[in-house]
Amino acid sequence: MPGANSKPDAGQGKESPARIRLDKWLFFARIIKSRTLAAKYVGAGHVRVNGEKSNQPSQNVKPGDVLTISLQHAVKIYRITDCGTRRGPAPEAQLLYEDISPPPVEKPDTKFEGLAAKRDPGAGRPTKKERRELDRLRKN
Repeated sequence: MPGANSKPDAGQGKESPARIRLDKWLFFARIIKSRTLAAKYVGAGHVRVNGEKSNQPSQNVKPGDVLTISLQHAVKIYRITDCGTRRGPAPEAQLLYEDISPPPVEKPDTKFEGLAAKRDPGAGRPTKKERRELDRLRKN
């Protein structure tokens, strides 16, 4: 028997809304760290909803919408599967979307990639002239 001070479990018994604010969804899905940052991110134009740039954090999104998010070093494409009711643990957050991003593009190998310049032990650091010669060699 629950006591007078007991709280119902968060997320249980609540149905997911049909629509949710974009900044709130980004926060619930753990794409962006805080709701304030999510609002700033959307306001800066880093998020597209169904291919159209969104500058309003208050824009409503629904399951089936496709979000294109330009993160710092990658572009992620997510299809919303659920709106969610809270910011839960990561496994719960991953149920809110389907990642449909293309695989990352591999950089072409250069002939000098991974090769370290050979220097005699005790020779010290390269001089400016030697460094420029190494840079010139690597660019070709």
